[in-house]
Amino acid sequence: MIHACISRAVLLGIALALTACTASRQPVTAVAELDVPGVVELSDTPFFAQQDYQCGPAALATVLSSASVEVTPEDLAPMVYLPGRHGTLQAELLAAVRRHSRIPYVLLPSLDALFAEVAAGRPVLVLQKLGIGPFPAWHYAVVIGYDTTAELVLLRSGTDARLVMPVDHFLAGWNRADRWAMAVLNPGEVPAKADLNHYMKAAAGLEEVGQINSALLAYEAAVRHWPDAVLPRLGLANLAYQQGQLAAAELGYRDAIERGPGDVVARNNHAEVLLKLGCTREAADEIEVARVLADGGPFAGVVDSSADRIAAVALKDNVSVCPVVFEPAARVSLSR
Repeated sequence: MIHACISRAVLLGIALALTACTASRQPVTAVAELDVPGVVELSDTPFFAQQDYQCGPAALATVLSSASVEVTPEDLAPMVYLPGRHGTLQAELLAAVRRHSRIPYVLLPSLDALFAEVAAGRPVLVLQKLGIGPFPAWHYAVVIGYDTTAELVLLRSGTDARLVMPVDHFLAGWNRADRWAMAVLNPGEVPAKADLNHYMKAAAGLEEVGQINSALLAYEAAVRHWPDAVLPRLGLANLAYQQGQLAAAELGYRDAIERGPGDVVARNNHAEVLLKLGCTREAADEIEVARVLADGGPFAGVVDSSADRIAAVALKDNVSVCPVVFEPAARVSLSR
């Protein structure tokens, strides 16, 4: 069985390490030209003044509280603060959000995406690299508003409940931190400027830490938002498979294949669930399609392993008693 998000992430060349965003920096659009409301301030955003070196817990408490999680920096510090580093890494922030059954969504590295999220009512946690010289200061703050006409950004930052900063000053520090920014979503919410792969990576993180119900809500939201995409349907089918709901999983994989007949992951996993259901012949047909699609690619080894397992069952039991009644899933050309 191939995990949906891991598999697609490999195919699409997306790094799985949940660290700083490494996407290429997008050019700065003139602030006045951004497709967002002109002035926004989330004045009800909670404020937690940071203690020494603990901007991470303070900023995280701010965005989690805005997502209806009752938490304080003191609650979060044992989870995210690294005394040896006198600070917090992004990975710890992401993990802490998941532990609270929320989705840590890393934004696309653009001012447009950042302001759009704030305009949607979500404060955004950002990483900044401040200062000059050989000892710059890494700092987490929370963007709570902006003014496109005056070209200002509003932040909860350090001991400042309302820090007003010119956009160019903000960008100077944010650019040096690779424009890393994170919004906290409730399961079932989709970001204002949503990117499918970023979102599914965030949702899959919930599944990986056992937050199954939250992951389910996230995948369902993705299906609604991207109705023609394969990946969210794979996520739902994989959840059903892991919970022993084989008939639902089979339907889910078939649903994914209808939208992406050439998706090797959907084909492989569909073959696996057909085998579990006793549909040996149907599984053999499906895994052969998957083998042709894999053809020396990153999933060839996994698909070959599935094919060997299906062939071994077929040798022992040459009668397929399949309880599934369905029209054959969409086919692809098997010519090489």
